[in-house]
Amino acid sequence: MKIEKISMYRVCNPIKNPYTTAFGTQKAFNSVVVKLESEGFSGWGEVAPGGGPMFSCYTDKTTFTIARDFIVPKVLGRNFDSGAELQQLLAPIRGNEYAKAAFDVALWDLLSRKQGIPLKQAIGGTHEKASIGYCFGVLKTFDDLIAGIDKMTSMGYPRIKLKFCPGWECDMLDAVRSVYPDLTIHIDCNSAYTLADIDMLKSLDKYNLAMIEQPLMHDDLIDHAKLQKQIATPICLDESICSVQDARQAIEIGACKVINIKYARVGGITPALEIHKLCGENNIGCWLGGMGESSLGTTVVANLATLPHVNYPSDISPVDKFYVENLGTPLLTTEQPGTYTMRNRPGLDVEPDMSVLEKYKQEEFFA
Repeated sequence: MKIEKISMYRVCNPIKNPYTTAFGTQKAFNSVVVKLESEGFSGWGEVAPGGGPMFSCYTDKTTFTIARDFIVPKVLGRNFDSGAELQQLLAPIRGNEYAKAAFDVALWDLLSRKQGIPLKQAIGGTHEKASIGYCFGVLKTFDDLIAGIDKMTSMGYPRIKLKFCPGWECDMLDAVRSVYPDLTIHIDCNSAYTLADIDMLKSLDKYNLAMIEQPLMHDDLIDHAKLQKQIATPICLDESICSVQDARQAIEIGACKVINIKYARVGGITPALEIHKLCGENNIGCWLGGMGESSLGTTVVANLATLPHVNYPSDISPVDKFYVENLGTPLLTTEQPGTYTMRNRPGLDVEPDMSVLEKYKQEEFFA
């Protein structure tokens, strides 16, 4: 398909309640939205790098700038029949995975709409439903956390993820395990620790956690491999996996037993599928994570969560969790909390609500 038109938007969408992690507190999620048009069809892609270089070195502004100045000139007017062709074209641009991912997702949506097939079918998804867990940030009190967990587990969520950082550590886990000794729980450290914290990290084995997500530096593989040899709890790498090469090397040196695949962080659906394949070939657990995307992006995550080697409930935020006004429409639907049922219409079957997009856009570009 020849890319005839490109539209880009930079968005700052406020959320209902402040969300606190090891990076700090957010009051909005910043994203970049791309639309590709060809032969009367259109495809949409969203990435949410954030408003500051905390989770990664990229922001919505840097992503928008690289996409506008370097990716659009390469893509506009070119023919593409696959995500692999797009990735090959963009390979000379180093890094900038979020910018690449926005175009990769939009192309997958465009191609699958033209073929008249759902994205799930296009990517090889084998499950009709996506299993999802619930994530809690740092709250004001342990009582607030226990009440929240009680609500979510009673609704049917199969596992709980807890943000874990200095000031919200083992005392928090003690409180949770005293009430829920057998609940499937894992913690997400968001790179808050180093090997100097080895004694505390070893002590986490007693909590019977499903995994410890990204305990050490965001770009580290070697220290994670050292840590994994000294603890029984599986390490899950998140921020450290920004490419297929990162995943391959992490597996080779034993840096993790699980990988959290975030399509935006690794450059799109195309590399996410390659990492999923690597995990399956090497008996490495994998699941899908989100970054605060609207329903446009979380629908991408949900589709990827139907892949055959995904073996842990993914992070796909309930549509009413974050946003005052969700950008994507129609919203993901649930038959019951803890699962999303995929729709069988062509492509992603999600587009931005243009009234919401106009309200919260910070910048736009058309080519």
